[in-house]
Amino acid sequence: MLCSFASFDDAGIYKLSKDLALVQTIDFFTPVVDDPWVYGAVAAANSLSDIYAMGGKPLTALSIAAFPPQGDFTILEQIMAGGIEKLKEAEVHLLGGHTIQDKEMKFGYAITGTIHPQRIVTNSVARVGELLILTKPLGIGIITTGIKLQKASSEAIKRVSEVMMELNRRASQIMLRYGVSAATDVTGFGLLGHCCEMAAASNISLELYFPEIPVIPDAWELAKERVFAGGLLANRSFFGERVKLAPSLKEEEGALLFDPQTSGGLLIASPRKGADRMVSELRRSGIEAKIIGRVIEKKRKEIYVRDESLT
Repeated sequence: MLCSFASFDDAGIYKLSKDLALVQTIDFFTPVVDDPWVYGAVAAANSLSDIYAMGGKPLTALSIAAFPPQGDFTILEQIMAGGIEKLKEAEVHLLGGHTIQDKEMKFGYAITGTIHPQRIVTNSVARVGELLILTKPLGIGIITTGIKLQKASSEAIKRVSEVMMELNRRASQIMLRYGVSAATDVTGFGLLGHCCEMAAASNISLELYFPEIPVIPDAWELAKERVFAGGLLANRSFFGERVKLAPSLKEEEGALLFDPQTSGGLLIASPRKGADRMVSELRRSGIEAKIIGRVIEKKRKEIYVRDESLT
């Protein structure tokens, strides 16, 4: 076993030979949007993300579904259709799955892929001096909570759906070409939670520059109205003591950093040489990537958030 839950990495890796290892992960969750097809596609993109974050190539999928016994099965059919379409885009084969009855709907996938044992990207080898790149904007959890509360605009729903359905496949392929060895995907723990995991695993601290961090514009007004997911409050409670926020940050700005993401982007620790070129290539591929911070020597806190731009 090369990686497991013990190291807080995104997926487990099991070595088969000197040049081949299996990489496996599983994820499923309740609906985050009202459109069942989009929900299925988001579930697939989210499940695949852990494989991409570690530099692996996903190959096969098994679906996992929980559905109310009296539910409309045409809805389940649309959910699965959305998931299958996204798996096809990723060139991943659906081998089967399992469905149970449950009063609360849930859907997702177990994904298996391959990776070279000497080319694994983990969250535990970020090095002092490297720059931090984020490949998707924040605000997903706030907007999906707004959808549940019927406070999100149609434009916000369209935009957040596009962000969540975007595969991290191309971002993963590009980061591997630039010799990246440390990365993770930003999901349920929010940006700061996943930064804390990387900092603790790598025995370093991270410095983030708030003006550089991309945010879905529609999330701002909802954040000002305190449209917060329960996971945001839990993240702030669990990780808050490990983070030093700039005193000038407003409540909604700090909240966005703890906001749980569904199918969020990759957080990449890139060698300084080549970081700008990597971001340029990511952007040419249609990926909203930005350099948002840097790796620094270990200090009392794991994360320091500045209210200034990175110079």
